[in-house]
Amino acid sequence: MNHPESTTPSWTDLQKAWTLVRSTLPATPLVGHGPAYKLETLQPTGSFKVRGALTALTAIPADIPVVTASAGNHGLGVAWAARLLGRTATIVTATTASPAKIAALRALGADLVQVGTSYDDAERHALKLAAEGAHFVSPYNDPDVIAGQATIGFELAEQLAGPFTVVCAVGGGGLASGLGLWAAHHPGVRVIGVEAAASRAVSTAVTAGHQVDVHVAPTLADGMAGNIEPGSITVGLVAEHVHELVTVTEEQIRTAVRHLALHQGIVAEGSGAAATAAVLAGLVPAHNPVVAIVSGRNITAQSLARILLDT
Repeated sequence: MNHPESTTPSWTDLQKAWTLVRSTLPATPLVGHGPAYKLETLQPTGSFKVRGALTALTAIPADIPVVTASAGNHGLGVAWAARLLGRTATIVTATTASPAKIAALRALGADLVQVGTSYDDAERHALKLAAEGAHFVSPYNDPDVIAGQATIGFELAEQLAGPFTVVCAVGGGGLASGLGLWAAHHPGVRVIGVEAAASRAVSTAVTAGHQVDVHVAPTLADGMAGNIEPGSITVGLVAEHVHELVTVTEEQIRTAVRHLALHQGIVAEGSGAAATAAVLAGLVPAHNPVVAIVSGRNITAQSLARILLDT
């Protein structure tokens, strides 16, 4: 079957996800200040996406096949959760997906299908597979996935006192939606979302009030590249609960990857460094303490070396 019409996760859904995630995954560290860095790079799959994947797969009956589309990190989360839960899942990626992420998917024993040259191609194929009898777990347009991503907020509340601003990458908007829903119950918290200039599907949809196909240019932030499903619940959630959306350039992303590695000792992929890029570029007002979510580390050694050598 296809995935059901997505609905907004409730506060109870977020709390249930938090109970599950905290019992399964150790809290990731919060280090530094001005900004502080939330190191989702230390998740078992190298990315925050494992939170939403674990929450979603736990909610799906074990006898229903699971399929997803991914630029890599969500697929890794689904593959990890499937292995933990003793079930199978089919992961659809583009043939152009990051070699680092494909290698990690193969190492997890994922049922991997590579189709087309973009995330959009992979998502179309995964939805076709879902129509043949599987449950499609969207990386962003799924209330359980969104609830799982919101668990970062619960952790931050235990790690940081008082009002603060949390900055996160925006691709399909699942993380920003989850953090925004959580922040709605914490009035002192501001959420700022960061898109790559090369892929602005969510901000375009928020401005229009509905999904609009956008041109997606090549970007180092592969995990943030792609269009979003028509009717995605993330559009309304971001519009209502995310305080601001900002955009970073490729050079700002490269600068942030380099800064994290050389000055903070943190390996981050392009998408993982997007929040830091916005902070370094002066796009985030520092009214309160700022937390940059370093959302993923899955970058090839060759790409990282090129960025560090600035070539």
